[in-house]
Amino acid sequence: MTDTTTHVDWQAWQSSWDRQQEWYLPDREERFRVMLDTVEALVGREPQVLDLACGTGSISDRVLGRFPKARSTGVDLDPALLAIARGHFARDDRVEFISVDLRDPEWAGKLPHRAYDAVLTATALHWLRTDELATLYGQLAGVVRDGGVFLNADHMPDGATPCINAAAHAFDKARREREKATGRQDWIDWWQAAAGDPALAGVVAERFKIFGNPADGDHDDGEMQSPGWHIRALRDAGFAEARTVWASPQDTMVLGLR
Repeated sequence: MTDTTTHVDWQAWQSSWDRQQEWYLPDREERFRVMLDTVEALVGREPQVLDLACGTGSISDRVLGRFPKARSTGVDLDPALLAIARGHFARDDRVEFISVDLRDPEWAGKLPHRAYDAVLTATALHWLRTDELATLYGQLAGVVRDGGVFLNADHMPDGATPCINAAAHAFDKARREREKATGRQDWIDWWQAAAGDPALAGVVAERFKIFGNPADGDHDDGEMQSPGWHIRALRDAGFAEARTVWASPQDTMVLGLR
């Protein structure tokens, strides 16, 4: 989709974001497939979805592609990624995007719906500190309807398996180095390209003020927790059931059933 007013090819930016993320997460589409399988199994094919820390709307894109009657609300704090999401979905009235800070105690009050069938997020919440994430899980228990689901696919290292973790990390690092040598774009490269696009330069500058420049290290205060921590935190927050539903050597997807 190309915006004919500003001549921005939003589809190209959406696609380049996906490619950059896939360099880090080669099984990214597999985790999305399992995520949507789980949504369909537990809440059906017409879900009201909250795309949490939505970025460019990658999850919303796949939700609406698989479930044409679904509706999605995307929330994020990053003005550059939200600009791409809004441009990409400009002609689709099934989705809307809202700027919120998930560390704001009142963030849920900005949502257009009182409750959602499914709250979905991927590779985002590790930017929060452990206490912030525990607080967020408690808030999400009030956002997911009874019988609804929360799915979080993210980096969840298990400290009890250091040798396995080290081998998996070394294997993945070698893979990324091989692909980088062929010209693959990484996180820093992608943001430098976005900053150099006149249509995005302003919102990228805003983003750098909020999170810092990736070249200097951004989101340095985030923390990662084990799958067991996430399961316990969801149960403590009020979810009736919680378990893992997918895992790779380094990442896990946890499901909370309200």
